[in-house]
Amino acid sequence: MKKTLLACTLLLSLASFAQINSSVQSSISPTMRGEITTTIKHPNATNLLSNAVAGVPAISASVSNPQTIKTITIPADNKGNTQMDVTLIDEFLADVAPNARHYPPNFPNRTTEHFTGENIKHLSDWIEPFATAPNTHFEVVLRAAKINGMARNLNLGEAYSLRANAHMAKAIKLKPNHDEANFLYGMMISEAGGFNEGKKYLDKAASLGYIEAEQSLAQSDLLSDKKELARSRLVALQTKHPSNTQITEQIKIIDNGGYYIWKIADNNLSVKPFKQ
Repeated sequence: MKKTLLACTLLLSLASFAQINSSVQSSISPTMRGEITTTIKHPNATNLLSNAVAGVPAISASVSNPQTIKTITIPADNKGNTQMDVTLIDEFLADVAPNARHYPPNFPNRTTEHFTGENIKHLSDWIEPFATAPNTHFEVVLRAAKINGMARNLNLGEAYSLRANAHMAKAIKLKPNHDEANFLYGMMISEAGGFNEGKKYLDKAASLGYIEAEQSLAQSDLLSDKKELARSRLVALQTKHPSNTQITEQIKIIDNGGYYIWKIADNNLSVKPFKQ
């Protein structure tokens, strides 16, 4: 039987995310959002939900519109003997991506930015031993790159910036033609001012069909005083993806004289700390 490394042990106090069972079944089942309370029943206990007891008010309970998220596991190493549950990590990264994936970050308030930073530091420190272990799997390195890339954007310290660079470079080495790995590396370099160097990786990611790479290329064009090129790039992208409302908003930002097309954040984002 495969061993399972559960990321959920880090996140048990995060009430806004789903709880994960203590083991991963061979057939992955959905994970419920919200808190799950485990009750130890006395052998002679009466079920008050189904049986009335004199002097005790009847209990009525119901659940409406439950939301589920599918459990996500990845190999922890190339041997395939160990699986890592990254359900909550992936959900967290997806939730904060509009605010922290690009530089500079864009948060609705300082409290949310602070808690996001603390959670990212916690995740970075947790995943680091797995990402740097011999025979670590590409999927682990990719998540470490994402986490530390956000830490870099939030200016959480030089150590996280070094980790971001190391993990992104390693991801490219492990899979030179991976679309998101090339995007992450190119995005980090170009957003640090290395437009020409970053463009090589963004061009490759774009050629592999990664939409966000084209958007980052437009951002680089804009910051290089190539406004018309940036706009035409986004208009062409919009033609290919007419239902992508983010691209429409980015064109509006350019038309209104803006220079930062990623200033489209989730202003309702509310992040709680993993550790109280």
